[in-house]
Amino acid sequence: MIIGVPKEIKNNENRVALTPAGVAEMKKHNHTVYVQATAGMGSGFSDEDYVAAGAVILPTIEEVYGIAEMIIKVKEPIASEYNLIKEGQLLFTYFHFASSEELTHAMIERKAICLAYETVEKKDRSLPLLIPMSEVAGRMAPQEGAKYLEKPLKGRGILLGGVPGVKPAEVLVLGGGIVGTQAAKIAAGFGARVTIMDINLNRLRELDDIMPANVVTQMSNHYNIKEAIKTADLIIGAVLIPGAKAPHLITRDMLKDMKPGTVLVDVAVDQGGCIETCKPTTHENPTFIIDDVVHYCVANMPGAVPFTSTLALTNATLPYAIMLANKGWQAACAQNDELRLGLNVVNGEVVYKGVADAWNLPLTNLSNVMEAYA
Repeated sequence: MIIGVPKEIKNNENRVALTPAGVAEMKKHNHTVYVQATAGMGSGFSDEDYVAAGAVILPTIEEVYGIAEMIIKVKEPIASEYNLIKEGQLLFTYFHFASSEELTHAMIERKAICLAYETVEKKDRSLPLLIPMSEVAGRMAPQEGAKYLEKPLKGRGILLGGVPGVKPAEVLVLGGGIVGTQAAKIAAGFGARVTIMDINLNRLRELDDIMPANVVTQMSNHYNIKEAIKTADLIIGAVLIPGAKAPHLITRDMLKDMKPGTVLVDVAVDQGGCIETCKPTTHENPTFIIDDVVHYCVANMPGAVPFTSTLALTNATLPYAIMLANKGWQAACAQNDELRLGLNVVNGEVVYKGVADAWNLPLTNLSNVMEAYA
């Protein structure tokens, strides 16, 4: 198969979808890999590294899209890429369709095969291609929150861990999944007092067993959230419904109950956000303020630590990418249920319920689509 790796062009997105090691693995399976010039520079990989691994360097993104049967990316295509996508071309990347109606309609119009990292799902309901970036974003959330609690950045002027004789910050984590667990762990390591909420009582029991003494668990419901935000200094949104919009656990009117300078970090922003007032921001302009509350809503947080993120991501995605390249997407998805669940849009048809529900679009039966390609 002919594989293309374009350079990511989303604001301050420095990750790359395939490392030189990944290229070498693809070459072992007799696939041809084209990499756009400087695509790996942000993650510490030179064009020479890719050439040594067996890739062919192309100077422009247009050439990469033009020649490839499968495009491997990190982030969803942006508007300037839409017209480069060919009918029937396989795109393997994060899409987060439920947060962008424009992107959804664009991929329907292009009749691409859109296989989303974030909905590839194992039998135990775990999301193997979302987990590594959730781990990175979860660990980054308290780090960013600690920074924006500083007074020059309009925060409350509180040190997350406090000092002897002065109480540490209060951190509220909404969601006890991968992001929330990692966020609570790091915030606790800073020395903060952490409350982590979830709707799953069994999960709260597990967290209670593994978390340090400065982390407490609490059932997530509207009343408990409304009370907890009154004393929280840093609130981290870590809610995920695979492939669908995140619910708004904190609404616009609840901001008035927060202390001035409270910091909100909504890691769920790429799925629409679990805080109503959050809208996607960039690493270039990461925050905005509403009602004296600082909102940090960067939609590609792991892009700020690309060396770590690229290696973590490709460790997870490469086996699936090789499977797709070896068998073709039709056979790979027919034989592998995990990949099959990654299909969101196929030849102009929405085949993933969460995406159809998000934008009130007709849902096409995936089995019927697969049969058409059999």
